[in-house]
Amino acid sequence: MARAYAGGRAGAAPSTTVGPNLYAIAARPLWLVEVGVFNTTTTAFVASLQRATTAGTSSGPLTEFAEDTEITTPVGVAATGFSAGPTITAGALVTASIGAAIGAGVIWTFGKNGIKIPAGTANGLVITTTTGTGQVCDFYFVWDE
Repeated sequence: MARAYAGGRAGAAPSTTVGPNLYAIAARPLWLVEVGVFNTTTTAFVASLQRATTAGTSSGPLTEFAEDTEITTPVGVAATGFSAGPTITAGALVTASIGAAIGAGVIWTFGKNGIKIPAGTANGLVITTTTGTGQVCDFYFVWDE
């Protein structure tokens, strides 16, 4: 299994339906092992990680990097946001309050195998804000494929 990374700054403040995202491809699943979310403002907000069951229209594509570039090119697809939101499932996998300071943040790690994103271009995970108003944030995803 190969490890891959992508990160950046959200294209806009996450909301209950849009935010930075990571999607599988049609032929291969992904296993998310770590996510970091960090405030770029001095306003506190709530960050959550939720499943998406449709692709929406991602915007701000990121460059994905493989840990070992001699072995693989990552197939996961990451982006800074959406121009048209996906369908988000009810409930968050994880949620954290992000403090009102630039650089305040959270790092979520997911033990043993991580969170599986099943094969399929409509299957993804999205950083949202499940309550209140989101703020533009820096973020990263680490996954195995």
